Amino acid sequence: MRNGLTNFARRLNASVDWFIPARFKHSRDMLQAVRMFLFSHLFGPLIGHTMSLSVLYLEGQADLSWWILFLSISAFWLYPFVLRITGWYIPLALISIQNLMFCIFWGCYQYGGISSPIMPWLVTVPLLGFFYLPQRATRITVTALIVVNLTLFYTLYSTMGFRAAVDSHALAVLGLVSTLCASIYVSMMALYFASIVYSQGELEQEIQRHKETELQLRDATAQAQRALLAKSGFLAKMSHELKNPLNAIIGYSEILIEDAGPAHTQKGKDLTSIRSAGFRLLGLINDLLELSRLEAGKVDVRAEDFEFAEFFEDLVARNRPSIAASGNELLVKAPPAGRIVCDSHKLRRVVNGLLSNAAKFTTNGRITLAASIRDGTWIVSIEDTGIGIARAQIQSLFETFGRSENETASKYGDEARLGLPLAYRYCQLMGGTLSIQSEPGLGTKVIVTLPRQTPVDSDRKISMADAQLQAA
Repeated sequence: MRNGLTNFARRLNASVDWFIPARFKHSRDMLQAVRMFLFSHLFGPLIGHTMSLSVLYLEGQADLSWWILFLSISAFWLYPFVLRITGWYIPLALISIQNLMFCIFWGCYQYGGISSPIMPWLVTVPLLGFFYLPQRATRITVTALIVVNLTLFYTLYSTMGFRAAVDSHALAVLGLVSTLCASIYVSMMALYFASIVYSQGELEQEIQRHKETELQLRDATAQAQRALLAKSGFLAKMSHELKNPLNAIIGYSEILIEDAGPAHTQKGKDLTSIRSAGFRLLGLINDLLELSRLEAGKVDVRAEDFEFAEFFEDLVARNRPSIAASGNELLVKAPPAGRIVCDSHKLRRVVNGLLSNAAKFTTNGRITLAASIRDGTWIVSIEDTGIGIARAQIQSLFETFGRSENETASKYGDEARLGLPLAYRYCQLMGGTLSIQSEPGLGTKVIVTLPRQTPVDSDRKISMADAQLQAA
């Protein structure tokens, strides 16, 4: 029963919505009122003409008074089209109600006078005023129209009387028809109004379900954030605990290297390998500690004003030997003169890490480091001719400890997958972006964009979860 009522209302709404101007569809209350107006004007005249045809049958001929009644009822079909063209809803609703009262009083004057069976239709006028017009002022106007029309009708009755055009038997038949039509009309409007109320009830239930789902999502998000902070705290503590014995291992290995004699001996090579592995592991632990601090929102931006060209030259000088050691050629496109306000330490780590990646995955190739300024933004790009990466795997590079099906993607950005996630989050922290363009076998281009002046406030503290959501 409910599904049938809902489907009926949906189909009916679709048929009448064609007449509704777009501006009435933004307010749900206004939309329902206009729909009621159109519904009564599209289907109401069918019932009204039952009355006019009954009068024609009882009288046996169509005189002028009958044609006036017939045309005034048919005029209701024009209102939906006028509404679609002009959008004058309130004036049309008031004119329509006046038109209905004219039909009622004209029918009463011609067929039965003050005791006409058509008179009970006057009860529908305030009902339609309630359906059509949501504002209090317009409903008062409808009440005033009823009073004025009743006054005029009574004045006409008192001064001129009514003609006896229909005998008492015919009036009885007309009364039965009028009662039946009025019942059908009121029932039809009530049924449509009930379908609207039911649809609104369903909508309210759906809104309530969405609110409950939203609360559940908020609780789940809060729990995930608490778990994330707990994990960050654990990683930070474990990183500190790991650094202490590791520093001891590195220190003792350096002492042993000094006592071992020539570095080309097997013992010297083994000790050097231990020290190198120790420094490598220390770097990974430092990156892990930095990521946990980023995740906990405890990393601040220490912005400083410096000349970007001088900073760029220092980066080139420090990285040229390691790039040449891999058999690669370093091409440099120096930036124009200009100053930048940002965290130089974090920017240095970003560029150093990206150059290290380019050198690691490019052999006997070419690495291009370029910088420029455009629209108040510094742009640094590192392009290599190395192994490249599939486009579908690029986004996973920014995920910490993410797993990739592509071997190249799992290698790029160093094995532990910490360098690029750190660079990505550092750029976000400084108000910039980091993007990658790459094709397998054709090399990779990493682009860093930074504002000339980094915004430094509490909002620039980002969590790793936020960064991953933004990356997704």
